[in-house]
Amino acid sequence: MNSDGEARRHVTLTLLLVFSFAFVGCPGGSKQGPGANSANTAPAPSPASSATVASSPFDSERALTLVRKQVEFGPRPGGSAQLEQTRNFIIGELKSYGLKVSTDEFHPRTPLGAKKLVNITAELPPSVPPSFIDTPSHNVIIISSHYDTKLFKKFRFVGANDAGSSTAVLMELARVMATAKTDRRFTYWFVFFDGEESFCEEWEQCHNANPADPKTPLPDNTYGSRRYVEQLENRNELSRVRAMILLDMIGYKDLNFGRDDLSSTWLLDIVWQTARELGYGSIFEDRIEGVGGDDHEPFLRAGIDALDIIQLSNYRSPSGEEYWHTAGDTLDKISGKSLKIVGDVMLASLPKIEARLESKR
Repeated sequence: MNSDGEARRHVTLTLLLVFSFAFVGCPGGSKQGPGANSANTAPAPSPASSATVASSPFDSERALTLVRKQVEFGPRPGGSAQLEQTRNFIIGELKSYGLKVSTDEFHPRTPLGAKKLVNITAELPPSVPPSFIDTPSHNVIIISSHYDTKLFKKFRFVGANDAGSSTAVLMELARVMATAKTDRRFTYWFVFFDGEESFCEEWEQCHNANPADPKTPLPDNTYGSRRYVEQLENRNELSRVRAMILLDMIGYKDLNFGRDDLSSTWLLDIVWQTARELGYGSIFEDRIEGVGGDDHEPFLRAGIDALDIIQLSNYRSPSGEEYWHTAGDTLDKISGKSLKIVGDVMLASLPKIEARLESKR
């Protein structure tokens, strides 16, 4: 690359990140519910404006350290002592950022009996006083990850990518946003779901009894996100949540994402367009990623626009060795650069998401 082009890329990135919460135009798109993926294609790409994020406040080394800390706790399935240690660590970090942290403990039935599960929420209020804005400050954008790991009895599963990477990025996003001097016109909830993983070996292998409707058994997965939506319904707060963003498996050193076929199209369009503007069009590809189910699904069913950013189908070695849900999901597969790419794309996308939501009031 010539020096003039490199300089332009640095200037563009600096402006984009320094003013990352200055409201700018965003791509169009229609609301999409579960299974409605016929319009799930991105707009034409714009020229990449930057391939480096050196000036971003998102700290790649700090994020990688957060992944390492989780892995050091060992396997962290729902209800385990190791997950409780992880939870205490997450809560301590969030509080150190000055965030208001709350927990919701619940004890659902699982194929292995009742389990103690705990969702974590850290709240960041708007930075612009409500008297100066039209959008009510109680409107919420959720950024989320699950923080439990899959239970395996045949091998030791430490889940560096699933879900160590997304938990770490969510924590670092919370730190950056809590300390940034930017205009935020929405309340943000950083949500850490417990019990995303099934307790049986396969996602749909087992089900749980449903006392409210015996003919419709409950799934053995997404315990925390289903609980979260249920609590929102009970508190009559579903309408507060204007968008939900889920991060899952986002730290692989050979990072590559497709567009989840359940996610709301307009959210996909904004994030994928922003990635192209930052020079990451080859990472955020215009291809379909069939996830099949994740923690965003209960929100979609409740009528909340939601997005899942996940590298699932190609989390493997160049020779084809699978890492997802294997003993190979270890820290050496994770790259601080990958964590930072996702963090920076998120930070640059959020103002556009806010602007889109304000325009649809």
